[in-house]
Amino acid sequence: MLPGNRSCQGCGLSLAYRYLLKALRGNTILTIPASCLTVLHGLYPTTSVAIPCLNCTFPSTAASASGLVAGLNALNRTDITVVAVAGDGGTYDIGIQALSGAAERETDFIFVCYDNEAYMNTGTQRSSATPMGALTTTTPILTKQQKKKDMLKIMDAHDLPYLASASSAFPLDLYNKFVRAKRIKGTRYIQISAPCPPGWIYPPKDTVKIGRLSVETGIVVLFEIEDGKFRFTGRSKTLAEKGSRLPIINYLERQGRFRKMSIEQLTQLQKWVDLRWNEYLRRAA
Repeated sequence: MLPGNRSCQGCGLSLAYRYLLKALRGNTILTIPASCLTVLHGLYPTTSVAIPCLNCTFPSTAASASGLVAGLNALNRTDITVVAVAGDGGTYDIGIQALSGAAERETDFIFVCYDNEAYMNTGTQRSSATPMGALTTTTPILTKQQKKKDMLKIMDAHDLPYLASASSAFPLDLYNKFVRAKRIKGTRYIQISAPCPPGWIYPPKDTVKIGRLSVETGIVVLFEIEDGKFRFTGRSKTLAEKGSRLPIINYLERQGRFRKMSIEQLTQLQKWVDLRWNEYLRRAA
């Protein structure tokens, strides 16, 4: 990334994107759909990213990546890594069909979902990644009533050679996962938690603090699955060993989007986080 981009102050995506591009280095082609990332890249003919990038339609990120892989194979350029980067709207919702198809075909590219838990680029509308109890512009009176879709579990069911969860607040963990993913063949999926100050309603200076709290409370779990073997990584590995997670209220209370969350929803969300954490502990053992 070059100096200067059009992302918001304190954008978790801009941090994560800088780290992953450092890890991937050269010989990389990107494809991205309509998203906050297209805003970050900038308007033609200027851009803040010095790597070739193909803009595609909202539902076709994985299909676009598949086409790039096919073209490079035809040119015998298998040394180039194809990377598709989409938000949760373009992954959990609009783009899931192309992603699932590419994963079933074992197409050789890295798919990255930066998860800011709503359609942030178009005005903070609810997505299936939005957590229970959050306010969005399409749930303005009642909060979102449904649980967040577990996209990591869905992608794990595709038996990928590599799958990982990361956070923009833990750069070394994120960097190492992209270094590892670049060396592996087949469809690789990495999901990055990317806090969003205007959408989550917190001061831009607190992005890293919010990101760290998401991991400390177990809302976000750092792990990787390689050839079916699950392992905790980074801060989550320490928490799994010590059993010292914080209650999720420590994370929720710092964000304005949860200001109308009910006690019942808080209890349900804590129970969901605990159950999922215990599932991960059993798998790690």
